[in-house]
Amino acid sequence: MIIDSLLDTDLYKFSMMQVVLHQYPAAQVEYRFKCRNAGVDLVPYMEEIRVELAALCQLRFRPDELDYLRSWRYIKSDFVDFLGLFQLNEKYVDIAPAAGREGEIDICIRGPWLHTILFEVPLLAIINEVYFRRTSGELDLSEGRRRLHEKIAWLRDTPGYDDCRIADYGTRRRYSRAWQEEVVATLRDGLGKQLAGTSNVWLARKLGLTPLGTLAHEYLQAHQALGPRLRDSQVAALEAWAREYRGDLGIALSDVYGLNAFLRDFDMYFCKLFDGTRHDSGDPFEWGEKVLAHYRANRVDPRGKILVFSDGLDIPKVMELYQHFRGRCLLAFGVGTNLTNDVGPQPLNIVIKMTRCNGQPVAKLSDSPGKNLCEDEAYVSYLRRVFEIPAPVADADG
Repeated sequence: MIIDSLLDTDLYKFSMMQVVLHQYPAAQVEYRFKCRNAGVDLVPYMEEIRVELAALCQLRFRPDELDYLRSWRYIKSDFVDFLGLFQLNEKYVDIAPAAGREGEIDICIRGPWLHTILFEVPLLAIINEVYFRRTSGELDLSEGRRRLHEKIAWLRDTPGYDDCRIADYGTRRRYSRAWQEEVVATLRDGLGKQLAGTSNVWLARKLGLTPLGTLAHEYLQAHQALGPRLRDSQVAALEAWAREYRGDLGIALSDVYGLNAFLRDFDMYFCKLFDGTRHDSGDPFEWGEKVLAHYRANRVDPRGKILVFSDGLDIPKVMELYQHFRGRCLLAFGVGTNLTNDVGPQPLNIVIKMTRCNGQPVAKLSDSPGKNLCEDEAYVSYLRRVFEIPAPVADADG
């Protein structure tokens, strides 16, 4: 059994789920799976994935796990009470070979947002572990350990980086659950205070670390169907978050409509209200400079604001970004696949993204077009017009 605790997921799933319970309990959503690696055949592993999914849907939160969640200041008692009754239901998940796309699989998660939001992270972890278990067998992890110790040494032993802190964001694409646990424990012991924590709630609890996370793209995407008019959906999402957390978990995600559209909505009120912003697509140096300039233009001292970088980072890129922005703002770095799936075989680049909410399409238009996932091109074009986002050259040329 790959997943044996419902805490084995990322913190932002719980923080978003609490908002859904309190503000959007009737919302209906759809998620779709995509593997971005060319030539990866997942069809032979579908039955094993289904078996693991069935086991996942037998899990319940244990009393000690609920007590742990209840100890967080921003988690409300009624939400923990709800989780005490909660159980995932596999009737909401359909797994089948992709029609007309040999070797690919279609995974569709469809149902109430409140009852489907926790599928994404453990299901991706299951797919990863099943795939690597079947394709790499009993892999000798000595090379992975060598690489990990090298990364720790770079960050720990290079002069001038004592205050450079990283966090593990690698649950969704980990090589295996056991390997992620070894990685995070090794980082804790090797980096000390330079390890800020982990996004994985189960590991944070087990290893005595801080669980980290706020919100993901799906939260802002859903507001395209939940908010007032479409143009105001990003503002509505941020305001709903502020109503729920009243200053806690104050990191805003900037790339659902691209940075320029985000900054148009992220006015002086939000600049002062939120603790910082998170980068997840596009050039991180350009992004950071624009965000710092935006804070200054809104009469906010960026030295008190956090820039969180989390897009495909490795340790050299973390150190480069730290050196570039240090002293000008507060900094945080979330490193994922490069920590939890750097053992030799090529990692899978797999995602599960929300594609519909309340019967209508939703989409992300990030600063990295390859990250977009929407089946309705007409809706994507409409979204671009509404948020004044130019079409990429490839799209414009057809």
